[in-house]
Amino acid sequence: MISLYTKDIDGVWFGVAYDGEKVFATTFAFSEKRALQGLLGGIPFNVPFQQLETASAFAERVIALLKDVYDGKDVSSNFSLATEHLSYYTRKVIRVALLIPVGYAASYGSVAKAAGGSPRAVGRVMASNPFAPIVPCHRVVSSDFTLGGYGGGLNVKLEILRRESRGYVPKREISVNKEKLLLFPVEFVLNKLRKDKKKNS
Repeated sequence: MISLYTKDIDGVWFGVAYDGEKVFATTFAFSEKRALQGLLGGIPFNVPFQQLETASAFAERVIALLKDVYDGKDVSSNFSLATEHLSYYTRKVIRVALLIPVGYAASYGSVAKAAGGSPRAVGRVMASNPFAPIVPCHRVVSSDFTLGGYGGGLNVKLEILRRESRGYVPKREISVNKEKLLLFPVEFVLNKLRKDKKKNS
């Protein structure tokens, strides 16, 4: 049975759906109801689940990691993500997105080049990402460095990226499936937004 656990930390609700030490979904939201909705949307259909008031030490570790990612900290996840029920293409996109490190972003097009499919298809996968923010969909943006979309709202996406800013300058490339995943510093996105704001003011 899948267990659902949510916890309010400083006004943000973090949630995890898990069975044993396998993570089926993670989420964060600004109300417990939205957090639970996020978890329910990420777990397999027709699988029994229960909501817990107190959780295992494992669930608490996952929640602590979610808070660290939300705060912009550079952390690595070694949790086992349950992806067997997801489509083959979704799994491919998730694997590519997991490679985007703190301080960098990638375009939908670049992720599509590495994973296959189109930028629009990548956008659909990121919009239904069951492992936010462990799978960093907030680091996937439009090719013109605008934010694109985000289930948690663009202001939330922007704030997380601001916290992840490390002052990096050079672009990077990572080899994925004989393709190149192009990464650019978060500053590219932040500078683009500043210019657009200045232009429109």
